[in-house]
Amino acid sequence: MKTSIQSAESEIITKIFSTVNLTKIQLDFMTKHFSVVEVNKGDILLYQNERIQHQYYVINGCLRTYHTDELGKEHTIQFAIKDWWISDYIAYFGNEKTVHQIACIKKAIVYKIHKEALEIIFEQIPEIESFFRKKMEKALVRHEKRILANLTKTAKERYLSFLKMYPTIEKHLKNYHIASYLGITTESLSRIRKEIANT
Repeated sequence: MKTSIQSAESEIITKIFSTVNLTKIQLDFMTKHFSVVEVNKGDILLYQNERIQHQYYVINGCLRTYHTDELGKEHTIQFAIKDWWISDYIAYFGNEKTVHQIACIKKAIVYKIHKEALEIIFEQIPEIESFFRKKMEKALVRHEKRILANLTKTAKERYLSFLKMYPTIEKHLKNYHIASYLGITTESLSRIRKEIANT
C-alpha cells in the first residue's frame, strides 16, 4: 500500500514539474518534501494575520484568496484552480504576517511544500529554481495586466476577461465572490450579465 501511495505521489510530482526532466533520484528527493492536503468546501486553508511558510499546488478543486478590510468588506485577489499555485506571497516572501485568507470554494486536493524544503530543492536541483522563477514571472505579468485592466477597462470588459481566465468555475462561485474580484457591486454584476444575455 505504501509503495502504491509513493508511486501515485511521484506521478503527481512528475506532472507538476512536467517541463523539467527529473531523474528518479531527483524525483524521489522532491516527492518526500511535498505533502498532500484535502480541503473541504467552506474550509479555511489560511487565515489572515498568521505566519506562513508554505506554497500550495492545486491538484483539483477551487480556492479563493481574499482580503477583509477594516470595515469587513472582502476583496477577492484570485481564484486558484487545477494546476495553479497559491499562497499569501506578501507574507511568504516578506516574512510578514498574512494579509489574505484562502478559503475553499470547491472541494480541493492541494500539495504543499515548506519554504525551507523548497530552498533545499533549489540547491540540489537548479532546474526547479528556474521553473519557479518562470512561474513567478508569469504571475507578475498577470498581476500587472489586472492592475492595468482595473484602471482602464470597464466593468463589463473585466467580467469578460474573468470568464476567459476562469471558464469553468463560475457555477461554483457566489455572486459576491465574482463582484469582489471585479471590484463592483453584486447589483452591477447582475446588470452586466443581463446586458450580455440580451446581446
